Amino acid sequence: MADIFVSYGRSTEGQARQVAEALRAAGYSVWRDDELPAHRSYSDVIEERLRSAKAVVVLWSAEAARSQWVRAEADIAREAGTLVQVTVDGILPPIPFSQIQCADLNGWSEDSDAPGWQKVLSSIALLVGNPAQVRTSDERKGAAARRVAICVLPFINLSGDAEQEYFSDGITDDIITDLSKVSALSVTARNTAFTLKGQTLEAGQIGRQLNVTHVLEGSIRKSGDRVRINAQLIDAEAGDHVWADRYDRDLTDIFAIQDEISKAIVSALRVKLLPKEKKAIESRGTSSVEAYNLYLMARQHWISGNDGDIRRDEVVVRIARQATEIDPDYAKAWALIALAQAEMRFRHDRHEDALAAAERALELDPNLPEALCVKARYLADEDGKSEEADRQIQTALRLDPESWEVNKEAARLLSRSGQMREAIPYFEKAASVVESDYHSTGMLETCYAAVGDAAGLKRAAEMTLERAQRVLAQDPAIGSALGFGAVALAILGDGERSKEWIKRALLMDPDNFTMRWNLVCSLSRYLNDKDAAIELLTTFIDRAPPAMVKYLRLDTDLDPLRDDPRFEQMVQAQEQRVASEKSAAA
Repeated sequence: MADIFVSYGRSTEGQARQVAEALRAAGYSVWRDDELPAHRSYSDVIEERLRSAKAVVVLWSAEAARSQWVRAEADIAREAGTLVQVTVDGILPPIPFSQIQCADLNGWSEDSDAPGWQKVLSSIALLVGNPAQVRTSDERKGAAARRVAICVLPFINLSGDAEQEYFSDGITDDIITDLSKVSALSVTARNTAFTLKGQTLEAGQIGRQLNVTHVLEGSIRKSGDRVRINAQLIDAEAGDHVWADRYDRDLTDIFAIQDEISKAIVSALRVKLLPKEKKAIESRGTSSVEAYNLYLMARQHWISGNDGDIRRDEVVVRIARQATEIDPDYAKAWALIALAQAEMRFRHDRHEDALAAAERALELDPNLPEALCVKARYLADEDGKSEEADRQIQTALRLDPESWEVNKEAARLLSRSGQMREAIPYFEKAASVVESDYHSTGMLETCYAAVGDAAGLKRAAEMTLERAQRVLAQDPAIGSALGFGAVALAILGDGERSKEWIKRALLMDPDNFTMRWNLVCSLSRYLNDKDAAIELLTTFIDRAPPAMVKYLRLDTDLDPLRDDPRFEQMVQAQEQRVASEKSAAA
């Protein structure tokens, strides 16, 4: 891994190249995102490089100060104590980074004696050391100084019931989260670990592939009120079992089992568990196993259900409400209710008070990022307060940069405001966190098309089609998967098959507005059939909620229709309808 990570806005790529080359000439190993490998997720590589760097050089410019991606990278570096700030156009760093020293490279001509450059080198030397010292230190330490790094593989569901997959995945998630709270451990991110689900790989191969020292694997069998968990920790280099155990208990002991597994791993690896870390591991959000089981079930339905189908959201609310009836203080369940209700309100025009559930969740846990997403959606979509919404999302990202919901909401807000390039990293991150998420990869198609990135568009379409086909193999009637798959097929040049999927989607899930919208986009942008696109749009736009009507002006996939008088008349009519309905309601 490189010692130095360079973060910058696109408009200053030339300066970023200058800085990177000058640092390499000084003997440092440097990485910036022109070196992204073709076979890995953009967000995975960025995060891996960012967190492994000893120094993060942020090139501030007017564009970088507006970029949520650059600000997120700077915030991670600030918290890690690795931030080195540079201004390349004279602009000062935004709050809260303005409180940290910033070197001035405005107009820098690669003069090695320039005061600003000397300031940069001085800071980097303090963080990384000078190049000769770094090499000597690395040689002296050798392999014996390996950090302790662990990958938790998805636990195998041995229950004999595929419907129980949510439980084994949920337990895996919790163990990853628990171990991530131990400062002495480096834990592979959940999204990376879950790419190995279902694969048969040796621990040594995983160790080399992910640069980890240990691998945890296991299985779960849940039957009635009993649960059996087998777990084993393997040294990735030697291939030996460091620790293994089997837990055959009542289901009510599941929290105790998770605690025992995490603490046993810490003990086996001989790392120190701080008192606050022990307390964090033992905190589950609820003491009720029944409520916990219901929450896992509801969230799995939220993630894998038919996106755009109000019945999905109704099921999530119904199950999560049962969890809050059992434990009224279960903050995560309240946040999940709020997320589903927000979908019902803003996508289906249902008069749901999602804000009440979000406020209840935050009352119980002020640091719950998913609840902040709901507040941000109200601020942006209902109150028109985009800057306040952005602040809520930035707080949520700081609290949990790995959250699927937070990254999706950050991307949604950016794309709805026309900031397609800035939205890409967040859609990429969301797609990497949940391997079945075809919605985020589908939105990446729109973003990459808008910025003219043909290679990114093709890759996103291939990912979307693969994921949609996987989902449809389980349930052929998932309309949203058919809709996104139809768009992907059109992008990939298979127009005839795309048209077949469009017919099938309309037959299988005729009431899914999101699916119909995606079909319109496919016909408009990629199949070049304006008449069919406008005809399909007329079948549902009269019932579309205000947020969808507003998006008629914003969605770049509808650009081919904008010079058609029929489309403009339709848009104006729907805008008048929404205004009249709003006036009548007032």
